[in-house]
Amino acid sequence: MEKSSVSKSRLLFASFFTILAAGVGFAVRGAILIDWGNQFGFTMTELGSITGGGFVGFGVIIILFSLIVDRVGYKPLLVLAFIIHFLSLIVTVVTVFVFDAMGKEAAYWCLFSGTFLFAVGNGICESVINPLVANLFPKEKTHYLNILHAGWPGGMILGGLLTIAFHGLVPWEVLMSFFLIPVLIYGFVIFKEKFPVSETIAAGIRYKEMFRQFASPVLIGLLFLMVLVGYVELGTDSWIQNITGNILQNPTKGVLLFIYASALMFVLRFFAGPIVERISPLGLLFVCSIFGAVGLYILGNSTTGLVMVFAVTIYGIAKSFFWPTMLGVVGERFPKGGAVTMGILGGVGMLSAGLLGGPGIGYKQDYFASKKIEIESKDTYDRYKADDENSFLFFEPIKGLDGSKVAILKSDGDQLASDIERWESTGNELESNENLSALSQWWNLAKTHVDEDLAPVEQAGFYGAGRALVSTAVLPVVMAIGYLILILYFKKRGGYTQVELKE
Repeated sequence: MEKSSVSKSRLLFASFFTILAAGVGFAVRGAILIDWGNQFGFTMTELGSITGGGFVGFGVIIILFSLIVDRVGYKPLLVLAFIIHFLSLIVTVVTVFVFDAMGKEAAYWCLFSGTFLFAVGNGICESVINPLVANLFPKEKTHYLNILHAGWPGGMILGGLLTIAFHGLVPWEVLMSFFLIPVLIYGFVIFKEKFPVSETIAAGIRYKEMFRQFASPVLIGLLFLMVLVGYVELGTDSWIQNITGNILQNPTKGVLLFIYASALMFVLRFFAGPIVERISPLGLLFVCSIFGAVGLYILGNSTTGLVMVFAVTIYGIAKSFFWPTMLGVVGERFPKGGAVTMGILGGVGMLSAGLLGGPGIGYKQDYFASKKIEIESKDTYDRYKADDENSFLFFEPIKGLDGSKVAILKSDGDQLASDIERWESTGNELESNENLSALSQWWNLAKTHVDEDLAPVEQAGFYGAGRALVSTAVLPVVMAIGYLILILYFKKRGGYTQVELKE
């Protein structure tokens, strides 16, 4: 099917809304993480593992489905993604019932599975829409991929605003379901529209030639840099609302800063084309890496709202161009790789965010917070530490602060009272809920120490959040070095140019 027989604008619109749906779900989930911690008793590391599971599913699916996109076609895979998005919501919202019936561990796996399925739907979309848009706009790949990925911050803005408007007024299950609105929109379009044949199929390129692209040291270097991009951009994004809210001791302000950073990203991605014409895609990535390191360092050391706004501005500018510009570089320099090279690049970034970024930043918060409070107030730490140890890679196993206990302390017992009331309103006895019964017994002893516990717990959370961002700021420095090496490499060969794929 020829490109002239399809509507480029409508397919770009539908592709945009697949990413918008992912952004809405991501933003809402980031805002309700604290609700999951409060309600089910998860530590920061456990919450990080749940969000990380979403990224892992996203990454694996992008890689797997990128191998079949060119053969199966764009439309059937987007229909499959549409179905899985609905299924993910069902699995997620039944967590409350699973928790009441089977306890904390079952609730953890339910949330993990729902997040994973949501990521599967997103991953299928991502494996399709990147090569699709590169196919539709072969002369302006980087520019239109940035426009396409403006759907991500657009979704995060929408999700953040919905959170501010409805968080606390409706259950988190209702908030989570809002991502279905853009899902229905993209579904309506894809069922009606015709899709083009892939660029590599039209050019008669075989799989052997696609995979041969990975023999290039440049592509290997880009894959390594994408690991860092996934950690810095998406790993940090999965925590940024909670971290800034913790630092400012105001969750709503954390959401507002998240929306502000997303708004910067949304606007700036529409101007990637003119920028790369002046400094090249690699030059843009180099500058953004410097901005990212500075922004994260200042953000982690912020103590006032104005300084934090300044830091978030720098960080927001930095992360605006990382992901789509990396895809654009691979699409422009390795067009013979088609969906395979672009899919594996995106998959590597998502796997990094899931396996390293989400859990790693959660671990850092637990590590720095627990070390501080254990040294400064050992008795308080003993009362609020989690029952089980958490670890990350080869780093020291630690016991973070129990999310449920911290929430009870900060609410002076109101959180526990409301949870008990909800449980008993169903006709159940408190003793039949092992988790609530244990928390009730614990609070009867811990509440006599509220005056001495509250300040150390809050200060530990503040400190842990800040140190987690400062330590993450090292990675953009490494990225800047990598992009500089690539810039010098291409300069020796006459400069960065786009490789044309002839049909």
